[in-house]
Amino acid sequence: MRIDLAFLAAVLMVSSASAQQAADKVYRDQVRPFLARHCEECHAGEKPKGDFRLDQLDPSFAAKTAEERWRTVQEQLRAGSMPPKKKARPPQAELQAVSDWIAGRIAAVEASRRTTEGRVVLRRLNRLEYANTIRDLFDTRVDLKEVLALDSSMDGFDNVGAALHLSSFAMDRYLEAADKALSAAIVNRPAPPSTKKRSSLKESHQVAHQQEPAFRVVDDTVICFTSVNWQRVSLPHFWPNEGGYYRFRISACGVQSEGKPVTFEVTGGPNGVDYFDAPADVPTVFEFVAYKPAQSSLGILPYRLGHPNAVKAAGIDKYTGPGLAVQWVEVEGPLNETWPPASHRRIFGELPQKPSAKRRERLEVVSENPLPDADRVLRAFARRAFRRAVTDADLAPFLALVQGRLDAKDSFEQAVRVGLSAILMSRRFLFLDEQPGKLDDFGLASRLSYFLWSTMPDDELLAAAERGTLREPAVLREQVERMLKDPKAAAFPKNFCGQWLGLREIDFTSPGHIAYPEYDEMLKLSMVKESELFFTELLEQDLSLTNIVASEFSMLNGRLASHYGIPGVEGLWGFRKVALPPESHRGGVMTMASVLKVTANGTTTSPITRGAWVLERVLGTPPPKPPANVPALEPDIRGATTIREQLAKHRTIESCASCHAQIDPPGFALESFDVIGGWREFYRLERWVKGAKSIKGKQYLEGPKVDPTGEMADGRKFQNIDDLKQLLLRDKDQVARAMVRRLVTYATGGAPESADGSEIERVVARVREKSYGLRTLVHEIVQSRMFREK
Repeated sequence: MRIDLAFLAAVLMVSSASAQQAADKVYRDQVRPFLARHCEECHAGEKPKGDFRLDQLDPSFAAKTAEERWRTVQEQLRAGSMPPKKKARPPQAELQAVSDWIAGRIAAVEASRRTTEGRVVLRRLNRLEYANTIRDLFDTRVDLKEVLALDSSMDGFDNVGAALHLSSFAMDRYLEAADKALSAAIVNRPAPPSTKKRSSLKESHQVAHQQEPAFRVVDDTVICFTSVNWQRVSLPHFWPNEGGYYRFRISACGVQSEGKPVTFEVTGGPNGVDYFDAPADVPTVFEFVAYKPAQSSLGILPYRLGHPNAVKAAGIDKYTGPGLAVQWVEVEGPLNETWPPASHRRIFGELPQKPSAKRRERLEVVSENPLPDADRVLRAFARRAFRRAVTDADLAPFLALVQGRLDAKDSFEQAVRVGLSAILMSRRFLFLDEQPGKLDDFGLASRLSYFLWSTMPDDELLAAAERGTLREPAVLREQVERMLKDPKAAAFPKNFCGQWLGLREIDFTSPGHIAYPEYDEMLKLSMVKESELFFTELLEQDLSLTNIVASEFSMLNGRLASHYGIPGVEGLWGFRKVALPPESHRGGVMTMASVLKVTANGTTTSPITRGAWVLERVLGTPPPKPPANVPALEPDIRGATTIREQLAKHRTIESCASCHAQIDPPGFALESFDVIGGWREFYRLERWVKGAKSIKGKQYLEGPKVDPTGEMADGRKFQNIDDLKQLLLRDKDQVARAMVRRLVTYATGGAPESADGSEIERVVARVREKSYGLRTLVHEIVQSRMFREK
């Protein structure tokens, strides 16, 4: 056996050396002369165009920057944008030879890196994963958003290991976060009293001291008639001294609303802002539980009711417009089933508490056998924090810290807290413990849980890892099914879609109130909710990935249906699955208002931005980076010229034309949608220009007519977005391939590489056999080598 292994190693070394010699020869004989003839006239010397020198590119690809620059060269060659069109075109065989050489060298570098590091670099938890892990580790809720350092993104996601650097500043933030988390989890006081109180809104400050007519009081019922923010009613007698979970119950109904529901907004609810549809005339109780920090309250405001001036003109008792009647509100809490709460017991179990020797009003955990109890506490905690079994050697440095604090006469609780804090600062907590090659069961458990839940593995997943059965395909499939049915799986569509579709950028721009007066907070939240629920529906029902491009349904509420011009969806907030009429031009993510808003700037739309978005996010064929020294296209915010006219001029630049032939067509089709995703036949203008027309009852003007026609780079033509969708669906495999790459990047913390091409095609073939189902795709990715290996 030793002789065979030695022989194999020698063969591999000779083979590798031979491949390197062959690559060097191709570089000397073909690549180097090609670059000298066709590229270095502009990209060499002290002042190269675009600050991009080709005469100094490292052919060994030794540095990461060299690999990135060679990739740029390859992109420009493949796109045909370099050499420029005005220069003599190199023979196709030469172009292909250079491109193939670059691809081969990149593949060789990737293969070498995988041997020593794995495909995915060591990655730490990002802010969201850290916060969720703290939540589940302690079974508590603590806001760490403002404590942790911001994350960087790469390849479209903020959980990619190569982008998650660790600075001294970030370590300081982690230390503060650990202290804040432990202070929230460990309780040092008696149980706070829980109360239950029912009140009338007439006792609130806003109603009792109303400065303008907005509320009608009938016995204990308060009827709210306006939706201006300063008439938001805070719950009376609720300003808790104790943070915790509280149960809220609100009895409300619509009045004078012609039998239609009246929607109201609750600020400070479970999601920050929540909406409820109160049925007409029948008092209905709305109940929810929300975590409330100390000294916080809850606010109630009807949605889209009358203006105070209209109410004042009619008189509060004679006003006939719709209103929201609130009969009573009830608050119960803080809700603590046990004391000390679960967070405290997860750390110290049943160890007793006694008054502190230094502060008698403060309770502290005590122990008659400090070191054995500390060992037990830290061992159980470290197993969950490290997300794997721990040994005596693993625990030794943390126990040594505890022993040192005990020797310094710290109390048992203080000493153990030092050990707990050290565990939270350790590499094995902050980073995912993955070794090159096949992941062990614990590494697989963590990768799976952070993929589907964005948090640590639960006890069942860790137990499967401890038994050593998780890597069995059948067990892995069972666990994926179980996890997708768990409420924590809601993190998957929220966090994946938030980055894949760009939903996190929904607040980056605010449309002008003159041109888009219909835009409001509920519409914005509805936009995001539609996309997340749509992805969830595809996942739960294993529906085809082709729905991403064109779908016969979407998940709508009344507010969004009204925005889309789709009738028959009652109630403003409640979401449901709705069949889309063909004339709606909706269906698929490209025509969702959320996507259309984040691909606009709040004032104008750009076919370049939207077209590039389609190529990158839907088709997985991102356009090359723009050539150097080409100015960006600035939209004419006056509306005097259409974006199509401006692009026609821009495309006369030779180095731009080839890329824009790919980018612009899908962008042109999406010009039928405005900056907030509404359908349009004409552009909206905020100021007068030649040809603009006034619109009765509107402050904005009617500008030039939208032209959504276009021609794909291969010559296929379309008349509108509906035609474009059908053209894109002719290559279903490409849509699936793009989603595989996106999901693998998100699931593993690293984008697929050249060497993963065959594995990606295998996954695509498997999902093709099962009608391209999204749930099937998730299973196939988890079973793939890309997921099961570092």
